[in-house]
Amino acid sequence: MFKKLLFATTASPGCDNAAKVAFDLEMKWEAKLLILHVMGVPGRSFSLQFTDVRTGEREDINPDYVEWVKEEMNNTYGKLLEDSNASIVTAIGDPYREILRLARKEDVDMIIMGAHSREEDVGATKHRAVAGSTMRKVAKAARCAVVVVNRPCTTCWRLFSNIVVGTDFSKASFSAFLWAFKLAREVGAKLHIFNAIDITAEGLTLPAGQTTIEQRIREARRRIEQTYIPKLQGYDKYSMEVWEGIPYVEILKFARERQGDLIVMAHHAREIDPEEAELGSTVEQVVLRSS
Repeated sequence: MFKKLLFATTASPGCDNAAKVAFDLEMKWEAKLLILHVMGVPGRSFSLQFTDVRTGEREDINPDYVEWVKEEMNNTYGKLLEDSNASIVTAIGDPYREILRLARKEDVDMIIMGAHSREEDVGATKHRAVAGSTMRKVAKAARCAVVVVNRPCTTCWRLFSNIVVGTDFSKASFSAFLWAFKLAREVGAKLHIFNAIDITAEGLTLPAGQTTIEQRIREARRRIEQTYIPKLQGYDKYSMEVWEGIPYVEILKFARERQGDLIVMAHHAREIDPEEAELGSTVEQVVLRSS
């Protein structure tokens, strides 16, 4: 299913967890892995300098600097590279543009990256609440699946047992469901189809009554049974569940309860032009908090 992978990294500690997943994917699927480091943003006009994305310092564009960066990358991922056929690629430009450009050029099946590369303490409020701008832009425009790893992950992708797919019945989330099902069938995992009834959508002054919530739960289950289950084509390793609450909280709770190895969600829920869509708030919070 995965023949070519792209791991986008700044070679900073914030990318370490994503690195382990990227190399694990390469090994388990015998895929080709491209490790991309975008060194920095070039100066205006015909400047022969660029601003290093990690240090913020101006550097000269020359072969010696490129080789030094590649050597540093080899040192950073030395142990992981020992049994790998990965290729290190460098580029100069806006990070998200270069990631997308290489992904399209190489026709990769998946992009792996961290939620952000900020260096502050992982307990900081901003770290917990805001995804990086590069990740947001890549997730918005990528033509393949984007896997975001924000915390240590020891899951083996060939031995997945439980895949959770969160749906809100939008067109985008249906596409996410089809991708999750394809992966579940490929590895023999159980697919958990989950919908969270958003009780916060009713407003703070007059929450929905229990009768209304139960009615909405029945309706959501009916939609799953009529729209999603027939697409499983007889695949019987699945469950379906509808809970009420704050969507990202319920998704994370459900994934923990079912011992989920992977959570699959669409980039956004709103039925608008994908070029205009921003990363959904529920997706962002799941990305930042999921284990």
